[in-house]
Amino acid sequence: MRRWRLVLGGGDADGTGCALEGADAQMDAALAAVYDQDGREGQSRREGGLGASAPRVARWLGDIRTYFPSTVVQVMQKDAIERLNLTRLLLEPEMLEAVEPDVHLVGTLLALNRVMPEQARESARAVVRKVVAELERRLAQRTRAAVTGALDRSARTHRPRRVSDIDWDRTIRANLKNYLPERNTVVPSRLVGYARRQRSVQREVVLCIDQSGSMAASVVYSSMFGAVLASMRSLKTSLVVFDTAVVDLTEQLHDPVELLFGTQLGGGTDINRAIAYSQGLITRPADSIFILISDLYEGGVRAEMLRRVAAMTQAGVQVIVLLALSDEGAPFYDHDNAAALAAMGVPAFACTPDAFPDLMAAAIERRDLARWAERHTGA
Repeated sequence: MRRWRLVLGGGDADGTGCALEGADAQMDAALAAVYDQDGREGQSRREGGLGASAPRVARWLGDIRTYFPSTVVQVMQKDAIERLNLTRLLLEPEMLEAVEPDVHLVGTLLALNRVMPEQARESARAVVRKVVAELERRLAQRTRAAVTGALDRSARTHRPRRVSDIDWDRTIRANLKNYLPERNTVVPSRLVGYARRQRSVQREVVLCIDQSGSMAASVVYSSMFGAVLASMRSLKTSLVVFDTAVVDLTEQLHDPVELLFGTQLGGGTDINRAIAYSQGLITRPADSIFILISDLYEGGVRAEMLRRVAAMTQAGVQVIVLLALSDEGAPFYDHDNAAALAAMGVPAFACTPDAFPDLMAAAIERRDLARWAERHTGA
């Protein structure tokens, strides 16, 4: 009954008849501040809300960190920012020091970047730096391992130049049908070997990221992955962000924090213009992977956008369209544009950060990405 009382929020209609005391009452008050709204012109069923008081918000942040685990705290912070319009308070250094850092908070800070007072900037950078470090710890090594393995597999040859280049295990497996029992041996009609390891760039990767407000989490994850890919010598990685303008942030890929602060969330969307710029970055189409991360709501010339994508695929570029790169579930996107791309053989689907390393490996090996998406995302 106590738990039902906390869920239902009290009042005459909850039916529990259960009174809360001590820590339970404090927990209930923390929940009520955000969730006791009935949705009618801001009226609430009972006292709640955080007002516009920074001290009160700071106390509330302390309370929720006391009573709830960090994963719940992150959800409550996100809901409080959205429901109670607390973005203005995030411009205060004291507030930034009290919040629990996560991807959604970073997205909010990036959206406020241009109006953030100078005294809050270092606190904001500390929040972003902590989130980026956690993402790198979680995903960077997996990404490097998946990409390196895919590059090695794609470099196999059926004409190894030297005996030392032969992959004997795979050669034997490929020729088991040629086993001669009387001689107790396998006749290798087809050799499988390693191409000579290349020290030069093997693939060009262009990340083209929609920085409209709805893509905040995708911008954060994409920037982190871009920095990881840029650290690999076998890849030439470029990163472009766009709204109605296009900004090339490739030179900042060495520092993910600076890279994120170079973005500007919000504004319109001109996908065609961004693709046109990205085409100029590709010098080896057959060895290039172009990743467009966008919800496909085009504010520019739609027909021209589709024509450019078709031209890239015909030139041999591996084109991938991600409707979202985040953990947020099914995204909102332009279904007509997604269907038009699919008709060209360019599937558009959402991808979680955990699945992105395997997606990169599939792209490098030129596997069927539509089938990959069905298997990994249910698209």
